[in-house]
Amino acid sequence: MSPSNLMSRADLDFLLHDWLRVSELTARERYADHSRETIDAVLDLSAELAEKYFAPHNRASDLTEPRLVGEDVELIPEIGEALRRFADADLVGAAMDAEVGGMQLPYTAYLACMAWFYAANIGTAGYPLLTTGNANLLLTHGSEEQIERYVRPMIEGRFTGTMCLSEPQAGSNLADITTRAEPQPDGTYRLFGQKMWISGGEHQMAENIVHLVLAKVPGSPAGTRGISLFVVPKFLVDEDGSLGERNDVVVTGLNHKMGFRGTVNTAPTLGQGLHTPGGQAGAVGYVVGEENTGLKKMFTMMNEARLGVGLGATALGYTGYLKSLDYARGRPQGRSAGADPASPQVMLTGHADVRRMLLAQKSYVEGALALGLYCARLVDDEKSGSPEEAAAAKTVLDVLTPIAKSWPSQWCLKANELAIQVLGGAGYTIDYDVEQHYRDNRLNPIHEGTHGIQGQDLLGRKVLAGGGAGLAALTERITETCDRAAADGPGSELAELAALLRPRVTRLIEVTTALAEVGASDPEAFLADATEYLEATGHIVIAWMWLEQLLALGSRVDEAAEGSDAFSAGKLQAARYFLRRELPIVDAKLDLLASGDRTTLDMRDDWF
Repeated sequence: MSPSNLMSRADLDFLLHDWLRVSELTARERYADHSRETIDAVLDLSAELAEKYFAPHNRASDLTEPRLVGEDVELIPEIGEALRRFADADLVGAAMDAEVGGMQLPYTAYLACMAWFYAANIGTAGYPLLTTGNANLLLTHGSEEQIERYVRPMIEGRFTGTMCLSEPQAGSNLADITTRAEPQPDGTYRLFGQKMWISGGEHQMAENIVHLVLAKVPGSPAGTRGISLFVVPKFLVDEDGSLGERNDVVVTGLNHKMGFRGTVNTAPTLGQGLHTPGGQAGAVGYVVGEENTGLKKMFTMMNEARLGVGLGATALGYTGYLKSLDYARGRPQGRSAGADPASPQVMLTGHADVRRMLLAQKSYVEGALALGLYCARLVDDEKSGSPEEAAAAKTVLDVLTPIAKSWPSQWCLKANELAIQVLGGAGYTIDYDVEQHYRDNRLNPIHEGTHGIQGQDLLGRKVLAGGGAGLAALTERITETCDRAAADGPGSELAELAALLRPRVTRLIEVTTALAEVGASDPEAFLADATEYLEATGHIVIAWMWLEQLLALGSRVDEAAEGSDAFSAGKLQAARYFLRRELPIVDAKLDLLASGDRTTLDMRDDWF
């Protein structure tokens, strides 16, 4: 099988099997029906489906935007065909429980499979991302009736799902939502309001669409404490599972995006009166769990989506890297410095600056992929490990989630920018995929919590949780990796690279401690530069991921140093690049955070 320009199977195999040893999970009861053979088979199938049904219409779905025709949204038919193939392969529920129709595939393997689809066509892959998140939320918090009526059809591919949080006047600040849910005598609710930025909110590719809607019940507490969560289906579902009346949730507009166009983005209105189920105004909704607990429940889906967004950003950066590498290897351009003008041209890879751009991309995308799969392994440990393993995994995963969402969204976007630069003028045309990958990826620092919000989450909540237990758990793992790398003794390559990482970990702890003291008296100053904190911590984490990969190479590091093993040599060189050239960025950011500089904090509106 020839190498793909979507993802590197060799890299995925290395990360899954040599490093994360995902096959060892099959010794646990939850994954006992699987083996390396079944995991590899599902990965093979995913690569095949992605290449055959997702990648071919990636450009077409970008050029032919969704259209609103009456109450319906029209999409190119290839999207629906791809989603049918995905569902027919039982991939919607691949990581879900067998008792609801899932495969109980390790989540680590599942995310590796999804990387192929994200790389091939992020717009089409957005629908199963939302649907699986929706289904998993209901599996965690929904009633048996809700699971039977909505989750099983989603796993079968007959229904799709959405998450409806934001409103025109309330984007990230959900405390200000105004959608209301009025209780009814029969235990249902009638919802009225308008939502905004709802991906997958209307289409004709499924029998039904299951909306998960945040709303407030009249009389509930102010702010986020008064938010409840409701299932609001496009069509009501009868007790026997058949579809009933059209519900009063209608898309009244579409958002026209810079990229990521295959995933339709909608502005739905609830309770407009275009439909009157049961002869009454309002969209029929069913509360999930108890009233006033909606935001906490929605975070189940949001955190899963954040890992998915980070992996999607990684996949877009990864395929852009592979495509720019392929172009650079086949494009003759100029000659090496000092060469005879009459000598043959060299390929673009013959130029040091082009190699710099390719190496930077490689260090970003392979480091980000390692982080995404590492987080997935933590999910598996939380689900299937011993109580001690599960608790430890949750603590580290909580800290890593904002980084796993935002670091790839920033730096794999940078990889896409470098891919365009490698192609030069050709990269700026629609004749090559790299410009679309950049546009598609530009959404990822925005949705599912902006880059700045992830910084505030990391610094304001996660690292200080449990009296700093989150930061302690993370830095202990990084330090343990440094210790293993240093075991080869002074002068070894791994020890030298670990010596670059270790003092930055120590400094991160010191700066975090100082910032926590600031936060006790001045919360605004504490969070003013949370983005800088996120980016510094993210670089430390990715450096850790590179050191982990080198340790997983084992004796192959020696072959890598000699250049006799191209795969290992590439890993070693990318690790060298990141720790030597990228990691020092951390120093300036930590210095800034330690200084207490108030330049941005003290800026006034009328000075702009």
